[in-house]
Amino acid sequence: MAEAADFPGMTPSPARRWLRRTGALLAGAPLLAGLLQLPAAPAQAVGRTSAKDASAAGTVAVTVDSLSPAAPTDGDTLTVSGTVTNNGKQAVTDAHVGLRVGSALTTRSAIESAAKRADALSGNDGSEVGGKYVTEFAKLTPGVSEHFSISVPVAKLDLDDDGVYPLGVSLAGETSAQPWEQVLGVQRTFLPWQPEEADTPSRTTVLWPLVSTVHMSAETGSNAQQTPVFLNDDLTKELSPGGRLEQLLSLGKELDVTWVIDPDLLASVDAMTGSYRIRGDGDTTTAGTHQAVAKQWLDDLQDAVLGKEVVALPFADPDLASLAHNGTGVAGSLSQLKAATDVAATTVETVLHVTPNTDFAWPVDGAVDPSIVKVATSAGADKVIARSDSLTENGDLTYTPSAARPIGGGTTAVVADARLSTAFKGDLTKASTSTLAVQEFLAQSLALDLQTGKQRSVVVAPQRMPTASQARSLAEAVTTLQGGTWSQSQQLAAAAKAKPDPGATTKVPSKSAYPSSLRKQELPRSAFEQIAYTQDKLDNFKVILANEARVVTPFGRAMNREMSTSWRGRSTAASSFRQGVQAYLDTLTGQVKLIDKSETKLSGRSATIPVTVQNNLVQGVDHLVLRLTSKNPTRLEISDEAYAEQRVTVSGGHTTTVKFTTSAKVNGQTTVVAQLYTEDGQKYGEEVAFDVRVTEITATVMLVIGGGVLLLVLAGFRMYTQRKRAAAREAEDTEETEEDAEDGEGGADEAGEPADGPENAGDHENRPEKESGGRAGAAGPEQQSDETPDTAVESADPSGTGERVDR
Repeated sequence: MAEAADFPGMTPSPARRWLRRTGALLAGAPLLAGLLQLPAAPAQAVGRTSAKDASAAGTVAVTVDSLSPAAPTDGDTLTVSGTVTNNGKQAVTDAHVGLRVGSALTTRSAIESAAKRADALSGNDGSEVGGKYVTEFAKLTPGVSEHFSISVPVAKLDLDDDGVYPLGVSLAGETSAQPWEQVLGVQRTFLPWQPEEADTPSRTTVLWPLVSTVHMSAETGSNAQQTPVFLNDDLTKELSPGGRLEQLLSLGKELDVTWVIDPDLLASVDAMTGSYRIRGDGDTTTAGTHQAVAKQWLDDLQDAVLGKEVVALPFADPDLASLAHNGTGVAGSLSQLKAATDVAATTVETVLHVTPNTDFAWPVDGAVDPSIVKVATSAGADKVIARSDSLTENGDLTYTPSAARPIGGGTTAVVADARLSTAFKGDLTKASTSTLAVQEFLAQSLALDLQTGKQRSVVVAPQRMPTASQARSLAEAVTTLQGGTWSQSQQLAAAAKAKPDPGATTKVPSKSAYPSSLRKQELPRSAFEQIAYTQDKLDNFKVILANEARVVTPFGRAMNREMSTSWRGRSTAASSFRQGVQAYLDTLTGQVKLIDKSETKLSGRSATIPVTVQNNLVQGVDHLVLRLTSKNPTRLEISDEAYAEQRVTVSGGHTTTVKFTTSAKVNGQTTVVAQLYTEDGQKYGEEVAFDVRVTEITATVMLVIGGGVLLLVLAGFRMYTQRKRAAAREAEDTEETEEDAEDGEGGADEAGEPADGPENAGDHENRPEKESGGRAGAAGPEQQSDETPDTAVESADPSGTGERVDR
């Protein structure tokens, strides 16, 4: 096999160069011509080095899946493992994987540049360690991946002074088209080298965010517990073993970090520990069943934050930049931020039983401008977490300054390092990408510490919602950092209080400098206008409720969620959520309403008009006023004023009818409007209009009716007298019958016939009255019960005219 120095990508040895020059001088021109023809392969290879490098770049892909230890010290053995994959069309033979250590990188920008060219064939790779510290492959088949692992004592790497060394993992081999050894693939990473404790280690603060998307709706059950309704069951996936939030919790509890928590996440998980429901298709909901998962996560979090620094964001993590750029012109928007801030501490204390720090505001990606700073501090925060790619250095500093910067007005900007904070973005599900991210993070951290002998405070503020793989990579890097020799852990509050560097920039960039990519994701002005409309309607609704907290609390938190930073990049979902909150409030307010009325007819000059108020809420309503207005007061007058009002109180699930006295002046049809108002004069609900037809009664009609009534009275009187007379005659007949019976018992006349002879039978009506005690000649004595006769006994014989004949 030809020597490696003869092939492109390899450096020719001094002996070879001396032999070439000597041969050329001795042989002369003919011999030189012969030499140019005979050893064709080496000459062509040397002449085509750049062309071949370009054509063979990436023929074999090299990945570094693990590097341990990530930050070695004296006496350690470095183990590098990964895979090589032949992506070409020809087999690679006589191949081997080796390690190369380049010269130390002295600046942070050099590290960043090297990371961008991690797989380029040319670079600062240095010489191969070689020897037994390689992995050989007789043949690499196209499309096939092979694993490698190389372990080498750190002493064999020839690491000198403290610093960051580029570590190249390369594969060299041959192909049938190019049968000489050449580098066909390389992967570069970084090897931080700080074997001894640093004299002035950096004080590093790592933010550990527990933030999620919006999960709860404004809807609650009508029961006493107000069962919450979730938009979906996505939170369960995040809390379950292996889920994003479960990973953040299990990893974070092993680290010395500052927990940055959205109280809405705590409130949502806490709601899951009890009875809850999940919205389904349409208006259907299903019962949630993952109470145990939620409870376990909360229990673990309570243990994890015990004795640690906890920073509470405003409830639902409001989008400060959107509010500053699009919401301040809408009345009430800043009040929503204040409400979200006020409830934050209470929520964290209630759920986690720790007192959080609420002095920090965290704009998206740490991008700030004067309007964002003003809004961020309007609710009470006096510290803003910015990032160094927003608050950039423009002075003569040769090192990265401490995080704290006074920016005026008593506000401190805590500037997180951009390179460290963005090291774990992107897809880190593959071990190779995760390993590269960890090594670059450590390299940047060490390079920062080596910039100067001055001790500084450094803040790492990763993305708000890292994925599970991103969280694992960050945790791996932080674990190494906190166990290393150049960094010490520090809380965020301490970093904010650290003495700022005099030369560090304190000028907040202008509004025009705000990144356009972030501005495109902001909530529009229409979102804040819709929030303001919902708030106005809620204010009008709550004053009539007997227990306003049942409505104010869930809707207040729902409007906080409408401003959440998590809506960035999800404008359709954000709009749908806002519309859902407003629609549900409309549904509730519509449960208190006036019942529609049909046309009403009134006869007479005065009448009563009933209006019914219905309350389908589970709680009672009060402080309502029902106003009835006549559109034509000259025809139908309701009161001395233009309208009449009565206060309304309705129990939950009931209706009540309010009656208004009206006065008609002329006949005809009049429109009457019923409208509910709150006690402060605000309209409530829709008005109900109905027609009232008035029929006035004339004097002639009254006379006719009066005459008819008089005739009825007279007829009744006549019937009454007739019946009374008939009753009197009947009573008289009965009395005479009794007297006749007594006469028969007392004796008989001369002819031997009873006093009432056959000739007088049935003629009682025309017979003269007789003495009840008996006639003349009666044998029996008068009974004690017999009344005294009113008249003397009359003669039975006819009497003369005008003459009374006594017997």
